[in-house]
Amino acid sequence: MISRARRLMIPLTGVLLATGVIGATTATGANAGAAAPGDVVSRAASASVEEAIEFWSPAKMRAAKDATDELDVNVRGTGSSHKAVPDGPAGTVPPIGAEKAKPISTKQVNLPNTVGRVFFTLPGKSPTDPASWKYCSGSSVQGKYRNVVATSAHCVYDVKRNTFYDNWIFIPSYWDGDQIWDGKTPYGIYAAKWFNAHDDFVVKEDYDYDYAFVNVHGGVKIKWKQVNGKWVPDDVTKAGRLGDNVGGQGFTWNRSTKATVFSFGYPAGRHPDGDKPYTGRTMKWCYGTTAPMPAGPAYRIQEHVGFKCAFTAGASGGPLLYSYKNSSRTGYLIGVNSVAWDTDGNDRYDRISSPYFNSDTYDVYKKAANRWTE
Repeated sequence: MISRARRLMIPLTGVLLATGVIGATTATGANAGAAAPGDVVSRAASASVEEAIEFWSPAKMRAAKDATDELDVNVRGTGSSHKAVPDGPAGTVPPIGAEKAKPISTKQVNLPNTVGRVFFTLPGKSPTDPASWKYCSGSSVQGKYRNVVATSAHCVYDVKRNTFYDNWIFIPSYWDGDQIWDGKTPYGIYAAKWFNAHDDFVVKEDYDYDYAFVNVHGGVKIKWKQVNGKWVPDDVTKAGRLGDNVGGQGFTWNRSTKATVFSFGYPAGRHPDGDKPYTGRTMKWCYGTTAPMPAGPAYRIQEHVGFKCAFTAGASGGPLLYSYKNSSRTGYLIGVNSVAWDTDGNDRYDRISSPYFNSDTYDVYKKAANRWTE
């Protein structure tokens, strides 16, 4: 155990179909114990698909910031956490399928097409105010209707205003900002229909439950043109279902707290010392082995696992993928980027952590994995 105090910040920046229902394989051949129905909070998005997609012009996407300022609080970790333990047998839901792979290289990680940027606006503020334009990271995951995005709960729910965010969209394989201007969103833009989170995050603001699964509508592709000095949509076409276009990561829970993972996301925020090594315009990755993290009383953290990674705000909601394969660009979602830590007190983040995925997580996931959208 590291004896010195840790400082952390919450960066807002992160199947088996035989019966027609998303199920899973477990060590006992049965599903892990599901949480009570009241433990899953599902809310419909406030904006229609048309409103959300039309809101996010290229200029607004380029101007969107990670929402670190929304939770700009440093707290101290107190001792090691030993509460991140399985609450049932391990379970696994396989990925949708392999994507076309590039040649495997020991010097290069093939980035997953499933990962992208999430955009949203803060409720209670004027949507025309650039201060309300925010973003996180996320990833497509397996689902019966190929319509599920995994991210952090603090990337869908505003704990200050006690409501879900507005104008929420997901762009897989987001790259640079210029691609939007040129119509280069090869897999489309996907607007939220349903937010699915755990009651303990929504009600208690407990970051041991900082995960969410969003059901999105079918995607659209937009080409833009300039009219009187302004960029306006020139051509809009349907893109189809998210999972059909980019695939979807598998899902696993109740694994060992010691797991070798890749993490992906779009970091952009500053370190506490002011250094800003990332821009958020391209996807980045980290690799390492997780371990239990210290408790963080300010955010009720007792069951986080983390590993060495210098990600900053913007990466929140990005996936931690277990058993990730370069050849297929798929693995198993075992966590989401939730918290950035400075464990040695040098004012630079050196670890990221995720809530431990257990049966409660599976219950929220299962709700989203079986929910249909247009």
